[in-house]
Amino acid sequence: MLFEFTSNVEAGIKSGKYVEVFSNGISIGIVCDSATGQFVGYAVSALVNNNLVSPLITPVQFLMKGANMVQTYIDIDFQKNYQQNDFIRTGLQSLQTNLGVLQATTALIGVGTVATVALKAVNLHQVLKFRREVQQMRLEVKNGFINLSQAVKDQEAEIRQIVEQIVQDVNFEQHRIVLVRAYTLFVQAINRLQSVIQLKDFTSRNDEIVDVRKMLLKALADYTNPHLLEEISALGQIRRFECAWAIEQAIVITYQVQNEMSAVSECLWHLRDKISEHSCIVIGHCESYDDLDFLFPEISRIRNHDFAILEIWQARVDWMRSLSKAEIKLLVSSDFNTLEPAYTLDVNLATEVLAVPPEQLAYEYLTEKAHFYSLRDQLMFMFKPYLRCDYEVYIKQQASVAGYKTLASNNLQKVSDLAVTNLYYYFKVRDESNIERTLEAVIPNSVALSGAEKP
Repeated sequence: MLFEFTSNVEAGIKSGKYVEVFSNGISIGIVCDSATGQFVGYAVSALVNNNLVSPLITPVQFLMKGANMVQTYIDIDFQKNYQQNDFIRTGLQSLQTNLGVLQATTALIGVGTVATVALKAVNLHQVLKFRREVQQMRLEVKNGFINLSQAVKDQEAEIRQIVEQIVQDVNFEQHRIVLVRAYTLFVQAINRLQSVIQLKDFTSRNDEIVDVRKMLLKALADYTNPHLLEEISALGQIRRFECAWAIEQAIVITYQVQNEMSAVSECLWHLRDKISEHSCIVIGHCESYDDLDFLFPEISRIRNHDFAILEIWQARVDWMRSLSKAEIKLLVSSDFNTLEPAYTLDVNLATEVLAVPPEQLAYEYLTEKAHFYSLRDQLMFMFKPYLRCDYEVYIKQQASVAGYKTLASNNLQKVSDLAVTNLYYYFKVRDESNIERTLEAVIPNSVALSGAEKP
């Protein structure tokens, strides 16, 4: 992620007067004076692959100072804590909105086989639009579901018909009951937490937060119920997992407002690990181009945006843990006179959701140059980069036998995931006669893509 700062701070960075603060080798969006160490500014925006950061699940508010800075040192005045808690409440509200919209779309995905036309109505682009409409109060989330008939009123007739059929779907109704219960409990926990963090008595505050955490864990159990997950498709699973990740972030916040920063860091690390694990499970269950059309852009967004925010969140927490109390006081009391990043991001996102997501455009480009298995493996590489190393080893071995001298290890490391996966299947098809013959018809000229030539 690339942070951007106000013009005067950017000028100070270029001149060497100011420097960005790094933690675990990651910029955390804070700048200090290189001579005095005085904190001088927060980032006002952030970019991922030259696009404005726009996570699917994690609120953009988790990039700003209030949600990521220490909250409850007893020697910091209550008014300052109250201001910081206001940022947390904003983040929690965004988290609730995101979970509600994601859960609502499970209705169109349903249980079992999913109609392709229905997927178009709840893909990444549509979810971003739904979220914006909920934020602007044009759509209401009720019991964890939006009025789908209202949400898809401008869609084609076939989609509207599917919405009507969902009401009669007995199998999905069983899942719906569980999701409504879980969402209701989640909302109760969020509302209680927003009230609890205003308590001045720290003993009562912590006792209440423990109870909130128990409520969140109970809701989480419903979303990750293995028996229910077994009954749904990979596309339904990703939505359930996304809801679970949102709840886990709320659980992290409960530790953060208790100032249990070691627990926060550990929870964030485990959450990123869990996102990787769950995503790989879903990718492994991906069986068709229809599945891939839906999953590739969405999982790419999660990996590139949500992952980045969680990584920076953890880096900030670890950095905070390394500071002295005097440094923490100085940081919390600093007035940088800059816009909060979340405010700037939220304003820009209002127009961004109208455009086709860059992940969708990138996927469409890849589909012109790769087949299903290559695309699925590229998606897996996002979470298991070591698999690419295995592919490179295999390509090198086969290329040596075939006489492609330019496909040496140092050259392979420089080429794209697209070229690596295509080359891998190119050699697989050549050397394993039991591989489906249909692959040969769709594999592009992988050798040409990598620039390899025979001697």
